[in-house]
Amino acid sequence: MEFNKSNPGIRFATGEQLLFFSTLRQRVDAYFEGNKLSPHANAGMVLKTILLLLAYIVPFILMVVYTPSFLISLLCWSVMGLAMAGLGMSVMHDANHGAYSSSAKVNKWVGYTLNLVGGTVLNWKYQHNVLHHTYTNIAGMDDDIDSKAILRFSPHGEKKKVHRYQWYYAFLFYSILTLYWGLLKDLVQYIQYKKAGLNRNTSKKNLIWLVRVTILKLIYFFVLLALPIWAGIPFYQVLIGFLVFHAIGGLILAIVFQMAHVVEETEFPMPAEDGAMKNSWAVHQLSTTMDFARHNKLLSWYVGGLNFQVEHHLFTRICHVHYPAISEIVKDTAQEYGVPYLEKKTLWEAFKSHVNYLKQNGAPTLEEIGG
Repeated sequence: MEFNKSNPGIRFATGEQLLFFSTLRQRVDAYFEGNKLSPHANAGMVLKTILLLLAYIVPFILMVVYTPSFLISLLCWSVMGLAMAGLGMSVMHDANHGAYSSSAKVNKWVGYTLNLVGGTVLNWKYQHNVLHHTYTNIAGMDDDIDSKAILRFSPHGEKKKVHRYQWYYAFLFYSILTLYWGLLKDLVQYIQYKKAGLNRNTSKKNLIWLVRVTILKLIYFFVLLALPIWAGIPFYQVLIGFLVFHAIGGLILAIVFQMAHVVEETEFPMPAEDGAMKNSWAVHQLSTTMDFARHNKLLSWYVGGLNFQVEHHLFTRICHVHYPAISEIVKDTAQEYGVPYLEKKTLWEAFKSHVNYLKQNGAPTLEEIGG
């Protein structure tokens, strides 16, 4: 089935299923009102933002100023990779959903931390906020699960012989996620989203955007590559460190996301010929999304509540620091209405489920073996 991403004609179900989400919203609203809490960032979130920014910036400054040994440099690059992933999951993500602050200006400026990953906000919002969050796990609409290169994420994608090995090599591709983002992804998506009709900006606005993005990327690569070399660090050490930095950040970002959607437990539903989906939008989110390690406080702190993906997909404008509390409301309400609430108790269980899914989705069928 072919979709027009600007107007796909997909219709989510209505009827009794809508009662689940209306009840859930009332209960979540009551939680914030009853506890006199803002659904946005609190002091702990601001502190985390500062700590992650320092963890990203300080190691780089130390490298440039002191030009340490190769091993110490690698350690600095590694810390930066961890911080980059943390900023992407914990800070940029909330801000670009409008969840960090009630102020649009604060969200806008905090959202620019995406530039530290090498990406840009405009395309990210098209891919993530519009397509992924509206049409989660629907092949042809959710770019996050569409087949990429030699990776098959959706069971509706074309299967190739090489896919039987994807559970081995997938992590190599995950490791270049942010590097690809910084080099090519924005240009590729710019062309795709213009063609699909998602990007409806005028030619003048798009030209300004292209010039600005080009300048930002040149600055990004100049600062991270040229400055350390100028400071006296050998080129090969800078290059290796830069690749390690991106490999760590890319692996973490990709794996955390995949464990929430591309696992054995989640569904990959497709609409009927007339565009009708079997579930309402909210129930669709619960059937295509999985939580993991909800009670692991350290993990929840670092991944920005992305282990609470169910709650995030239902309430994108609530800051992730509140997800642990409202997750119990979501789970209880889902059970009350007979709606699935998917979760894995530990990080390891979720990771195994993702690997098993990659293996199963790439394995040849009996008919293919016979053929």
